[in-house]
Formats: sequence, structure tokens, C-alpha cells
Amino acid sequence: MRSDYPVINVYKKNNIKSGVVTQLLYGDTFKKIKESGSWFKIKNDSDNYKGYIKKKNFPSNQKNTHKVYNLNANLYSKPSTKNKIKKKLSFGSKIKVIQKKNIFYKFDNFWIKKKDLKKISFKTKNSFKNINKFINVKYKWGGKHFSGVDCSGLIQLFLNFNNKFCPRDTKDQIIYFKKKIKLIKAKKNDLIFWKGHVALIISKNRLIHSYGPLKKVVTTPIKKTITKIYKTTNLKIAGIRRIS
Repeated sequence: MRSDYPVINVYKKNNIKSGVVTQLLYGDTFKKIKESGSWFKIKNDSDNYKGYIKKKNFPSNQKNTHKVYNLNANLYSKPSTKNKIKKKLSFGSKIKVIQKKNIFYKFDNFWIKKKDLKKISFKTKNSFKNINKFINVKYKWGGKHFSGVDCSGLIQLFLNFNNKFCPRDTKDQIIYFKKKIKLIKAKKNDLIFWKGHVALIISKNRLIHSYGPLKKVVTTPIKKTITKIYKTTNLKIAGIRRIS
């Protein structure tokens, strides 16, 4: 099955009160494990994450040709800037282009501007080259969308965009990335983990993370952040990992 919605919330259990644990973006594929009333229990193909989504008539899988490169991309009902609709696709969404006209590409029943896309095989040498796109995006537990993202979702989005596997949650990411690094030897693109939190080093002195206390994606000084997290939560660094 394939998501043909800009974003779908995936819940821990088959009720909304159980809380969002992750999201499906447009083009994400998944397997239905079982039906439970008005819900599907699913497993996401990209990371094997399980959860519940509202039952809908989803289309079958397809071979996607392009993915959204910008933070978000406007959609159009016709290949004209006059026909913009309210729906937008988020960074990392995947589509199959079926028609081209001037600056527009058609997929399913929508049109999108070519400038917002990259070919599905595209990747950057530095997987996190464009992570600053997400600065000031709202913090949202379970989020993977331009309207809200959590700390582990932010890391996963950029690795997935570059066609690399990444687990969904911090507890699994710290296990999956096996190359352990000491703080004194940490460098750009290393991941710093705390219990329930992860941040990416972006320079000698700074990191970027979707930070719950500040309610958005921010860049903060490494040493001050380590100190602040310890003072406010009593949590020390759980580990630092290098993505090989």
C-alpha cells in the first residue's frame, strides 16, 4: 500500500488518544498487518516501524521517480501558477511523474513545480547538507513534516532522503550506528544521544536538534546544551555515534 496523502499520523494504538508515534509522507509505502475496526495496523516499509492508521482506500505501490527537495512544495490542480491548491508536500515526499509541461510535473491528480523536486536516486555527499531548511520548524512528538518534527525524525528524514536506512527512534538509532566517538573527538555530522533525545553536530561548537523545551528546531552551542540538559533533566550523554 502507498500513502497518497500529504501526511498521515501513525498512532501507538488504535485510538487517537494513544498518541502519534510517527508519520507517513506522500509516497511512503507500508504493509497492512491487520484490520481493527476503523483502523489498520501497519508496518512502514522504510524502517519496519509499526503503528495504527485510520482505515482508507490506499493505492498500490508504484515505482517513484522523484522526491521533494525543498522544505515544502505547493501543489496545483493544473499546470499553472493560477491553479494553486491548499495541499503541500513535505521534504522527502515521493512521487511518480507521469507528465511534464513547461515548469510543471504531473503525478497522480496533481501538478508540482520541477524546481521543488530531485530524481529519486539523487543524494548529497553530505547527507545533512540542507538540514538548516528545518530551522524554526515546530517541535512535534512523532512528527516528520514541515509542520512539525521531532529529534529522531529530523535525523531519519535526511538519511532517508539520501537513500540510507535509519531507525525511527533514538533508542534504536544509538544501537544501529555502531561507531562510538568520544566527545573530545566528535566532529561535524556526528550524533550526540541522550536518553530520548538526539542532536547533530553541524560545526566545531554548534549542533542542531528539534528541541522540546524550545518547541522548535534550533541550533545551539554544544557545551551549553550538554550542561543545560544535565541541569534540567539530570541526563548525561548516552553516547556519540559517527555515521559511516
